[in-house]
Amino acid sequence: MRTLFPEIENTIGSFDFKNIPPERKSILLPLIVFIQNRVNTLQEIRLHFICTHNSRRSHLAQVWAQTAAAYFDIKNVSCYSGGTEATALFPVVAKTLKESGFKIEIISEGKNSIYSIKFASNKHPIIGFSKTYDASFNPENEFAAIMTCSQADDDCPFIAGAEKRIPITYDDPKAFDNTPQQFEKYQERSAQIATEMFYVFSQINK
Repeated sequence: MRTLFPEIENTIGSFDFKNIPPERKSILLPLIVFIQNRVNTLQEIRLHFICTHNSRRSHLAQVWAQTAAAYFDIKNVSCYSGGTEATALFPVVAKTLKESGFKIEIISEGKNSIYSIKFASNKHPIIGFSKTYDASFNPENEFAAIMTCSQADDDCPFIAGAEKRIPITYDDPKAFDNTPQQFEKYQERSAQIATEMFYVFSQINK
């Protein structure tokens, strides 16, 4: 039985996998294979989304992937995020997720505020804050490192502990900060990431 918040279910209803170009599906395939192999062998599935500042794309990917795993009832999935440096979760990301139906609270306010991000009443919240990819909050080994920005992919030729490295990069909505299109572009990027993460988990055979 699906237990996501109704507002998120409504957002999910707008996803159309037919809008994912074939070349993007090819890019997503290694992640599908990684998850499927783990499901087949009854292993823990650790997905670590890595960007430069762990402020925008990596958080969106972490949150939507964890939500997709719950939606499709894929067990033993833990999603993480990190950066090559730590900054802060950008507030417009939290606003964008809230607009999509997530319930968000600030647990600790400061330069690097800590957020509780809930997608369902009876599921643990995702804890959102900026951290380096090798921070103690993140897994040490046996994970897939999903590189969500080309800069982090270029800057980190080696991710210690990663069982698999998968580049799935996205354009940075930061380019539209302080413009009239800012919120629209964040919603657009969130929708793209969400659709692709839901497509990935829709392909998994339990």
